[in-house]
Amino acid sequence: IVENYSDFVYNVAFRMMGKPEDAEDVSQEAFISAYRAYGRFRGDSRVTTWLYRITTNAALMRLRKEKRGRQLTQTGLDEVDLVSWEPTPERSAVTSELGDKLREGIDMLPPDLRAAVVMRDVEGLSNAEAADILSVTVSSIKSRLHRARILLRKHLADYVKVAG
Repeated sequence: IVENYSDFVYNVAFRMMGKPEDAEDVSQEAFISAYRAYGRFRGDSRVTTWLYRITTNAALMRLRKEKRGRQLTQTGLDEVDLVSWEPTPERSAVTSELGDKLREGIDMLPPDLRAAVVMRDVEGLSNAEAADILSVTVSSIKSRLHRARILLRKHLADYVKVAG
């Protein structure tokens, strides 16, 4: 399993943690947990789904321990006009910079919102798959995504206005 899925687990961990050294630690913790739980794996789901859940849980546990000081938590919908994200030639020129700003915003999200964004918007999982992995309802995933996207838009609003 480690040989076949180490890149997969590392990528999930990196998207959740944002730093290579943290992703390596989470990957290692995930494989240790997978080894310990392998006897209980019934094969009801794909191995990747099982590893996704274990890796996400390992990342969330680490994030909760760290309790990062900077988190996006207030939507402030009354305070900000959301700008249009329609692509223009000028905006295309700053895509890399915007990507960095977006990754920064994702890193600042509370762990439960970050997990939802990573699974849905980065990894492309369905709402049902993400809900299954996080052991929550589909409505909960939708709610978390909505809150996370509002926070990310707010985080990016000033940058998009300046860059656009």
